[in-house]
Amino acid sequence: MQEYELNVLEQYNIEVSGTRKTRGAVLCDTDRGLMLLKEVKVSKRRIPALYELHEYLLEQGYTHTDRLMLTKEGEYLASSEEGKQYLLKFWFQGRECDVKKPAELLAAAGNLAKLHVLMKYSFDQPAAPGDHMGEEYLRHNRELKKVRRFMRGISPKGAFETAFLKYYEQMYQWAQAAEEQLKKSNYDRIYKESIESGCMTHGEYNYHNILMLPGGHIAVTNFEKFKRDLQVEDFYYFLRKVMEKQGWKVRLGDNMLNAYSAVRPLTKEEIEYLRIRLCYPEKFWKIANSYYHSNKAWISVKSIEKLDIAIRQTEEKRRFLEEIFAFHL
Repeated sequence: MQEYELNVLEQYNIEVSGTRKTRGAVLCDTDRGLMLLKEVKVSKRRIPALYELHEYLLEQGYTHTDRLMLTKEGEYLASSEEGKQYLLKFWFQGRECDVKKPAELLAAAGNLAKLHVLMKYSFDQPAAPGDHMGEEYLRHNRELKKVRRFMRGISPKGAFETAFLKYYEQMYQWAQAAEEQLKKSNYDRIYKESIESGCMTHGEYNYHNILMLPGGHIAVTNFEKFKRDLQVEDFYYFLRKVMEKQGWKVRLGDNMLNAYSAVRPLTKEEIEYLRIRLCYPEKFWKIANSYYHSNKAWISVKSIEKLDIAIRQTEEKRRFLEEIFAFHL
């Protein structure tokens, strides 16, 4: 055990028998079970609300979350001698949800719906609202145009710039369609209703933060990006991440929708929102944004591969939207 770990862990009412490194954190074997020590990377002002969220879920009988442990002094965070701050979380013996196993993905979709049923309440601590999607799309589309202008001025152009410019119009058509459809939808009303009624989202519900436990149980971790928002935004994010990995398989996507809806039925407006969100070329925008804020003198092979996949999957996504949502661009 390193000195800083010992110094921080001594601030808690636990007995530690061993520690080991994991991704960006330290796993700790303790008399209270497996725990995870992690340096705080989010705003400290969000920690009290994060603690309240976990405790609320525990009171509701949802026990499998990485809730925070308070220090001996009743503080949310512990400080190292160097001034860094850490939180200690209850952890689980399990493995990440396997994106190649449909049964686990369907179980995770149903589990998210169970969470959403519970995550609708008023905080004592303030919880930030999610971004308004209309403003976000407007900003993203401006950024896409800015990247195109920049690339047009480059000479000579590399493989990345050539591919981006070749398919820009096709991808931007999807972006414009999403922006226009959002304006015509009931999004403003359901967004406002969700904020006012205390609907909470996980904020990053993906297979990395879903642990499959013995006995068929599921643990959900890393709620640090939680916010007040349309809860179906969580499902959109999870579905999109899975579909990008699975090549937009229609049957799997339909089954995931059914697994979620069986627990928390989706409204007509929420289904419309899902269609609009999936229509937006999110991956293409992310790649463009990353490129613009990176060292453009050297573009990695991985970046070119990601761009190629985003472009290639457009037709797969088109078929998915047509069959699941009867959407035609």
